[in-house]
Amino acid sequence: MIETTEKTMTVTLSIDGQEVTVAKGQTILEAAQQAGITIPTLCHLKELSPDGSCRMCTVEVEGGRKGGLVTACTAHAQEQMVIHTQSEKVRNARRFILDLLLSNHQLDCFTCSANGDCRLQDYCLEYGVGATSFTGKRQLPNQKDTSNPFFDYDPEKCIMCRRCARVCQMRQGRDVIRTANRGFDTKMLPCGGGNWSESLCESCGNCVSVCPTGALSTKGHQSYRKWQTEKVLTTCPHCGTGCQFYFIIKDGKIVDVEPADGPANQNLLCVKGKFASYKFVTSGARLKQPLIKRNGQFEEATWEEALDAVVEGFSRLKEAYGGDSLAGFSCSRSTNEDNYVFQKMVRTAFQTNNVDNCARVCHSASVHGLAMTLGSGAMTNPIADITGDVDVILLVGSNPTEAHPVIGAQIRQAVQRGTKLIVVDPRKIDLAHQATLHLQIKAGTNVAFANGLMHVIIEEGLADMDFIAQRTEGFAALRQVVADYPPAKVAAICGIAEADLVAAARLYAKADKAPIIYCLGVTEHSSGTEGVMSMSNIALLVGKLGRSGCGVNPLRGQNNVQGACDMGCSPFDFPGYQKVADPATIEKFSRAWQTRLNPVIGLTSTQVLPAASRGEIKGLYIFGEDPAVTDPDLSHVRHALTSLEFLVVQDLFLTETAKYADVVLPGISFAEKDGTFTNTERRIQRVRQAVAPVGSGWEDFRVFCQVATRMGYPMAYQGPQEIMEEIASVVPTFAGVTYERLENIAGLQWPCRSLKDPGTAIMHIGEFARGKGLFQALHYHAAKELPDADYPYLLSTGRMLYQYNTGAMTKKTAGINQLAPDSYIELNREDAQMMGISDGSQVRVSSRRGTIETRAVVGDKVLPGASFMTFHFEDGNANELTNAVFDDIAIIPEYKVCAVAIEPLP
Repeated sequence: MIETTEKTMTVTLSIDGQEVTVAKGQTILEAAQQAGITIPTLCHLKELSPDGSCRMCTVEVEGGRKGGLVTACTAHAQEQMVIHTQSEKVRNARRFILDLLLSNHQLDCFTCSANGDCRLQDYCLEYGVGATSFTGKRQLPNQKDTSNPFFDYDPEKCIMCRRCARVCQMRQGRDVIRTANRGFDTKMLPCGGGNWSESLCESCGNCVSVCPTGALSTKGHQSYRKWQTEKVLTTCPHCGTGCQFYFIIKDGKIVDVEPADGPANQNLLCVKGKFASYKFVTSGARLKQPLIKRNGQFEEATWEEALDAVVEGFSRLKEAYGGDSLAGFSCSRSTNEDNYVFQKMVRTAFQTNNVDNCARVCHSASVHGLAMTLGSGAMTNPIADITGDVDVILLVGSNPTEAHPVIGAQIRQAVQRGTKLIVVDPRKIDLAHQATLHLQIKAGTNVAFANGLMHVIIEEGLADMDFIAQRTEGFAALRQVVADYPPAKVAAICGIAEADLVAAARLYAKADKAPIIYCLGVTEHSSGTEGVMSMSNIALLVGKLGRSGCGVNPLRGQNNVQGACDMGCSPFDFPGYQKVADPATIEKFSRAWQTRLNPVIGLTSTQVLPAASRGEIKGLYIFGEDPAVTDPDLSHVRHALTSLEFLVVQDLFLTETAKYADVVLPGISFAEKDGTFTNTERRIQRVRQAVAPVGSGWEDFRVFCQVATRMGYPMAYQGPQEIMEEIASVVPTFAGVTYERLENIAGLQWPCRSLKDPGTAIMHIGEFARGKGLFQALHYHAAKELPDADYPYLLSTGRMLYQYNTGAMTKKTAGINQLAPDSYIELNREDAQMMGISDGSQVRVSSRRGTIETRAVVGDKVLPGASFMTFHFEDGNANELTNAVFDDIAIIPEYKVCAVAIEPLP
């Protein structure tokens, strides 16, 4: 029976005399590729269904109808089929197609930027087609569109393969590019007409990446030809998606980026990954030499002088006040290896656990909340699993099309395939327009929303009682609490329709596959950890954990914020989340590192700065972070930095924070080092050196080793590979991680506990990391600061598509600044009209902590009484206004809710 079934699931055919067996339903093109036989294509993209428009993949089928010629990308392989891919009939057909294409194509190959990297050119050379035999009307000349800041479009080089339109519509989910006009005037145009700068194009560049000719080309492409370059595979340095791409290197310099087929991005990139991931590397603003502040002014110094100053400053304070008077902030944009060595330096040489990273102000609530309910604070499922074949996506407090654009594009794709999307967000984000339901809740009411959702699920008998009985604990207490949150009450708290809450509960609970995806709209609250635990409660209630297409999935913000937490850059945790409070952990790492370690839990970054203001923290080492821009209530941050007796900053640029430093050390970028990043789905991926460091930059981990050694704790590594070997020896979930295994583009997802362990794609299958999943019975508590008569508007902050965090990297790309040049505040048109504020006018925004001036963007993205700002700009920085109150568990700031007053400027 099994043998018969297997035969019916496969077909065997002959291609160019080679017998090939493939799965039933595969195309002739796929069968040929499996056999290593190349068939030319111009329109085909493996990620999309066949188009068959270019006809270049024509093959001959013996005994077939209509002369036996079929397109290999659309024709399915059949039993006993005999295929010829290079017969004279096939080659003549392909020559005819090329002749037709050249009849309306500009032949300036030597000056074309795609020369040497053009499929049309390659095929014309292969088939001996040097010119067209056709005469007559052609595409009008000189219609080149150069209006986009990153790429150009030349319709005279377009072959109408429609790759650009199909990628834009079916992969990016934007549908910007369309076929316009008719006959010889037919062109691929944005939005069916006009130029690129006037369109809805997001400048992701995915159309450019798939163009087989020079019709779409990056503006820098004229500076190189393919044969002059080499490729280096690496990991994007921006958000936590972990996109893989290739640096294109010419003469030791980065000249371009091409997407790679990584597990998280599958050949997609966003505008930042494609166009803004390398200009900052060669920016003239890069720090090239150490700086020492003398008489209030920075002076260049040698590394020897700078390291002497660093060691003298920290050693003096340590001797006078003890190790706990020192602290270190690690870098969530740098590698796992750098972060591991940094926290080890702080714990061994400084002799304190006062070490933290920027996850404290964005996702520490996830680390704490999910660890308490599930036993692990990380995303439960892979990106491809939760944006693939799922029935419903519950998206809460997350704006992925701007903060995690490639994941956002994959969610758009899922909706196109029929997935129902529930958006729970105070703003009308882009994905709200594609959602089945948008619950536009008031900022800060996530716990009430979750309790209301669970109330409906329980009352309507939609809870998975078998799962609850077998795999959870604490349900009785939860049931008692959520009984107090009927839909009418929750609708009033959240400002939503009661019917929408009920519909969302039914839609999510009844779906077979339904992941929860959330981000900073859940975590950055004074109830952030409770908000995270509420997301976990929802999934536990319906048994949507430990299986495909489900789970609780926080989208981590920066490229390696997951890795920085994994590596122990936390006052509570050693590497691998091994607890400082556990004496066995102290003993383990004391033996491994051969020194006596401090057993006292350290201070978080959000505690260190207030402690500095009080004179309790004397010295601070900041690696790659910029709290003078990113932390809430910036006036207090500035006071804390000036209160320190000694401050060292190690960074790529002279940041706002670095200006306060006594010593500034030049760091090196991800393009100049080897190592690993860990993306939001726990996937450890390689970072590879592509170019030499600028100036006199050292590898960051070597700087930390030098500081530790000079302070009395000898530490040295040959390179990042040796550091990873040590990580694997002390972190059980990394025990199977080696550089040799990471050479695979897919990387490894932790837990990976042995060299034979393939890694863990889906967490908590069969059993939770803590044993049983724990329900947390939580009541809703309002935000710490709400609008009143003096400050009548609620302000939330968040990310935008074009800039990244402080903008230290993205603002070095001119095109990014052209698209997103300045700070702004979103207002509802009703409020704007009442205040006499028009779209684009300047306004003054004030809170109890500060005042800024910015530009008004008027519309309906936010509700009346609400407002929204990004935090990417020094001028008009929203963090002058935000409230430095914290939740009680993760000590995470409440960026998402504060009260402001708004007034028009003359």
